[in-house]
Amino acid sequence: MRLDGRRMSDNVQDRRRSGSGGKIAGGGLVGIAIAALIAWLSGGNPLDVVTQVGMQQLGGDSSEEYVPTEQEEQLATFAKQILAGTEDVWTQEFKRRGLEYEPPQLVLFHGSVNSGCGGATASTGPFYCSADQTVYLDLSFFEEMERQMGAGGDFAYAYVIAHEVGHHVQYLLGTLQKAHQQMQRVSETEANKISVRLELQADYYAGVWAYHDNKMFNSLEPGDIEEGLNAASKIGDDYLQKKARGYAVEETFNHGRSDQRVRWLKRGATTGSLEGGDTFTPAYTSL
Repeated sequence: MRLDGRRMSDNVQDRRRSGSGGKIAGGGLVGIAIAALIAWLSGGNPLDVVTQVGMQQLGGDSSEEYVPTEQEEQLATFAKQILAGTEDVWTQEFKRRGLEYEPPQLVLFHGSVNSGCGGATASTGPFYCSADQTVYLDLSFFEEMERQMGAGGDFAYAYVIAHEVGHHVQYLLGTLQKAHQQMQRVSETEANKISVRLELQADYYAGVWAYHDNKMFNSLEPGDIEEGLNAASKIGDDYLQKKARGYAVEETFNHGRSDQRVRWLKRGATTGSLEGGDTFTPAYTSL
């Protein structure tokens, strides 16, 4: 991506040096990367998918100050630039529709963090918490994406952030709240299907952001979209379940199959239309 000269968002809270503390949740499934990717991208209250076993993985507060590496500092700058891009794009898109965009905050953390949705560890993966309208990100997740999943690249990382901001867009439009209310009234299997619709829409919104960011700043380089599509294919429920245990159980999917995630991300990046992201009206089998 072309980001030289791009502004950095000041709507960022850096908690990386504060150490871990408070109650935490986590867990593992074929290593931290798989656990993170399975837990990743849950909208609104992602801690529902984190097992309580991991609460014993980290002890009490850490008094030792964490010192980020130079590479991590570069990723922090990158994350701030991408967040700024989402602010510019969604402010414009909301204004076109007579709406006001209120950007989410981004919290950078290392190891563990307390959020409005509860405690989380790095193994939770990046997540959006609607209770405090904040995106939480441990930058080590990007390293795990590349090393463990073969899903590296700057646009792949930007897709992660843009997807979580997509959940914030859902929150501002009221979609997230309605979906969560519906999920509480139906069976677990049906609730999973609603969750899939939410996640695919957030993928679509990430694509919409990429379309308009490129239009505004000429930010995309050859191969960028392909990096994002590769990442989307590596975090489909079917891919992750097969990698973790050799088979997939469709009734338990709550993020979408790899082909679905690729399709909706690509559709958003191709059309750039907010209105084209209706994942709730079509029949579930046609998503």
